[in-house]
Amino acid sequence: MSRSARSCAIAGTFVLAFTGLATADAVKLGRPALPEEIKAWDIDVRPDGLGLPEGKGSVAQGEELFQNNCAACHGEFGEGVGRWPVLAGGQGTLKSERPEKTIGSFWPDTSTVFDYVHRAMPFGAAQTLQPDEVYAIVAYLLYLNDVVPDDYVLSKENFPTVALPNRPNFYDDDRETTEKAFWNAAPCMKDCKSAVEITSHAAVLDVTPDAGKEGDKPAGAVE
Repeated sequence: MSRSARSCAIAGTFVLAFTGLATADAVKLGRPALPEEIKAWDIDVRPDGLGLPEGKGSVAQGEELFQNNCAACHGEFGEGVGRWPVLAGGQGTLKSERPEKTIGSFWPDTSTVFDYVHRAMPFGAAQTLQPDEVYAIVAYLLYLNDVVPDDYVLSKENFPTVALPNRPNFYDDDRETTEKAFWNAAPCMKDCKSAVEITSHAAVLDVTPDAGKEGDKPAGAVE
């Protein structure tokens, strides 16, 4: 799979990077991106490991790094602080009323974890971690979710062999075959539902602040 074309602003100049689709001269916009500019943006990681940097890190190293860089928001054990995301636990909750979507209970691929930590964390200091540090933090997160043992060392070489528990429940979009029978060039526009009924409220989903007094409606509740 070829890398996606990226448009980015570098040194105040708009630069378009194309992968065989066109050139800067053809569209009369910007200039061809330099190899080092493309490399700086081309940091995505695929599930098969393509895009991973050289490096390795252990669970023990990751625990120390996590406490220093991540625990303030995500908790010492990935349990989440306040409304910050929970990263560990939640196994068996996906079919419950309040599913806990964590790395171990929901995420499909380890590459998603690595890519996000590498690209966007720590909050407010993105891309300051070295590759070995990212490997170590990911190893610790895998350990918190009972995916690897406490003496595990994650590396570029063994990365593709690590499978997250919920991976089998993700599959390619098959609607073109499974739902084709429902497609209609002339959709029905009669006998529609007479009224729209609200079946849930934002407060139930815990996305609005707590009510000020007992019995008060939460601010922003859907009515």
